[in-house]
Amino acid sequence: MKQFILLLFLLVSYGCFSQNEQENYQKVVSEFQTSYNSSQDENVYALFDSSLKAFLSLEQTSELLDTVRSNFGRMKKMEFWTIHNSAHVYRTTFEKGVCDLFFTLNEKNLISGFFIPKNNTENTSRFARNVTNMIFPFKEEAFVFWGGETVEANYHMADINQQYAYDILMVANGAPYKGDPSKNKSYFIFGKDIIAPCDAKVVQVIKGIKDNLPGVLNTTDITGNTLVLETAQKEYLLFAHLKANSIRVQEGDKVKQGQVIAQCGNSGNTSQAHLHLQLQNTPDIFNTIGTKLYFEELIRNGQIKKQYMPVKEDFIKNTSKITH
Repeated sequence: MKQFILLLFLLVSYGCFSQNEQENYQKVVSEFQTSYNSSQDENVYALFDSSLKAFLSLEQTSELLDTVRSNFGRMKKMEFWTIHNSAHVYRTTFEKGVCDLFFTLNEKNLISGFFIPKNNTENTSRFARNVTNMIFPFKEEAFVFWGGETVEANYHMADINQQYAYDILMVANGAPYKGDPSKNKSYFIFGKDIIAPCDAKVVQVIKGIKDNLPGVLNTTDITGNTLVLETAQKEYLLFAHLKANSIRVQEGDKVKQGQVIAQCGNSGNTSQAHLHLQLQNTPDIFNTIGTKLYFEELIRNGQIKKQYMPVKEDFIKNTSKITH
């Protein structure tokens, strides 16, 4: 297979790979606990990196933390528990329960990813993979640029919020475009229909964001035009960087498997057209845990695979059995 080099930027975070608690995490988590317990939300917000702040305003942070305080109370103790991929997990004893909190820090020791359950439902809703059968979200063959369970194959693994996510392109002759690379229309995947992987409910729509020129990043609207679907099993599918004015559904709509829901674009914090797709345990974009997304039946590099999780450099398409 011909190799090619692309720069895709989406919420890049830097992981730590030691199996012991790092001193920098210990300091930041201690500051987080102190500020949380004293309701100094502005101090909590000061611990966030720019990507997280782009998702979450100070007002939204206060609303989130007030909800946690209402449901769980103050933090009595935070104990380092384990490292999950690159996230430090702290088993936290609240006044009204025990929860696992996940943190990832960037190279400046600012919080780049975290998960804190807002209620008991979120506290118990972590799952290893999807139960719902899924089809691939394109009718055509596509290429997995980032995918898999290691940071080398999938840089998203360094962030608890995005772990196991896919970045998907379309490629011919080792390149994702033909013609002028400074134009979105030159990219094979730009404007391609995205189909619903399963029957689901639309629970979040972000739209009204212009597509970038290739190579120009929008660091304000990180995920760009975005959809979040909820399955009957309370699994959440996130589709990011959608084409401007292409979203065909609205919040509350019920969609059917195979229904066109949007088109692939180049909006948000990305350098070129692609689809960022992930499965997560909450509808929140910033406060969630990414999880493994398997597809019921695919053709992978020319061979049929059942219940398969694609990895970096796979060529993937649905089988005729799935897409009637």
